[in-house]
Amino acid sequence: MAKPSLPQGTRDFGPDVVRKRSYILNIIKSVFELYGFQPLETPAMENIETLMGKYGEEGDKLIFKILNNGLDNPEKEKQIREDFEKVLQGKNVKGITERALKYDLTIPFARYVAMNHSHLTFPFKRYQVQPVWRADRPQKGRYREFYQCDADVVGSNALLNEAELASIYHEVFSRLKLDGYELRINHRKILTALAKTCGGIDKMMDITIAIDKLDKIGIIKVKEELTQRGLTTEQVNIIEKYLNINGTNDEILNSLLEIIGKSEIGKKGIEQVSFVLANLQPQHLNLKLDPTLARGLNYYTGIIFEAKAPAEVKMGSIGGGGRYDDLTGLFGVPNIPGVGISFGVDRIYDVMEELNLFPPDVHIGTQVLFFNLGEAESTASFFLMQQLRQKGVRCELYHESAKFDKQFKYAEKKNIPFVIILGEKELKESTCNIKNLTTGMQQTIPTADLLKHQF
Repeated sequence: MAKPSLPQGTRDFGPDVVRKRSYILNIIKSVFELYGFQPLETPAMENIETLMGKYGEEGDKLIFKILNNGLDNPEKEKQIREDFEKVLQGKNVKGITERALKYDLTIPFARYVAMNHSHLTFPFKRYQVQPVWRADRPQKGRYREFYQCDADVVGSNALLNEAELASIYHEVFSRLKLDGYELRINHRKILTALAKTCGGIDKMMDITIAIDKLDKIGIIKVKEELTQRGLTTEQVNIIEKYLNINGTNDEILNSLLEIIGKSEIGKKGIEQVSFVLANLQPQHLNLKLDPTLARGLNYYTGIIFEAKAPAEVKMGSIGGGGRYDDLTGLFGVPNIPGVGISFGVDRIYDVMEELNLFPPDVHIGTQVLFFNLGEAESTASFFLMQQLRQKGVRCELYHESAKFDKQFKYAEKKNIPFVIILGEKELKESTCNIKNLTTGMQQTIPTADLLKHQF
């Protein structure tokens, strides 16, 4: 019998990991709620036409397709073989696959809004915390199954939304003590203006896909890729000049005006970025205008964000998002603008683990362990335990009568901070012994006072 194993790019989460992940998720959710966002969930799978063609050429390749049921039907064997050949050529064949695992939370959200827009109150602010799947090459910080935490606002063009979403990033990372994070901002209209300057809007996807790889492959490889995608040497040189822009946010804005300022769409992008930067300046956020930020997903139309991990951790992006002014138009419901951000929980977890940022008590599940010292003692302990549980104290009773040493080791391995010892003597005297395993201090109190004790 083969050893049990996991699919590549997936993981099990034990109790300690789940508690740490819950710590991150609870902080993110609490901030979302603080800003007026409502929870939403969508199915793990979507109809394949809902997803395909929404993420660009690179993204479509990473969508996990689901085989239809009944493919073992002998009567359809010949047709199935022909259909499989088409699938291997990259085509979608309904006889083979009609559904796919969701690639992100944004497109399913847009589908939800398109289906329910007549019942929603706009602006509609939702947050969503669910797993997504991508057929990517597994590596550090990159998995095939991972959680996303999204917050989106639809039904509003106000740039106040972008300012609030940037503030959410800052609030969450501050609460997680990720002080060295960096939030980068750019605008798709700025990139569109660059594309028009370098051969026309039809070059937009070629340019943004190449630029999006800058951190991974470097400027020389980006230039090579742009050349391979049909750009001339002069056009590549303009893009290189653009990518070399640096300095303060104000200096970068001035440099952008020099390169794309003659374009109306470029000026519009610069104006909107300037507005958001000016509104957030009093908060002293770690917000950086980054012209190299492209975000390869082709549904973004306005301001785009990317959150970077602290420099001492080689992790890269831990969040991102942007404005998508007609995403629901993909589903036949036009003119519903939207903007959203996403947190990469798995990467945030890895960063916090590496920097040792989780609080010491994050591992604590059970607060109190009642020792089991015999039938009468365990019966009395069970009654007291149930009373403490009614007060919200997380308790458990050791499952069988055993030596002290064994029960102490159990408490230590589970990071249980308190034990309550109720033996024959304590039963007679209506008392109990409470030991703090963290400090080693022990005290005896009347059983009647146990419910008042602070654990």
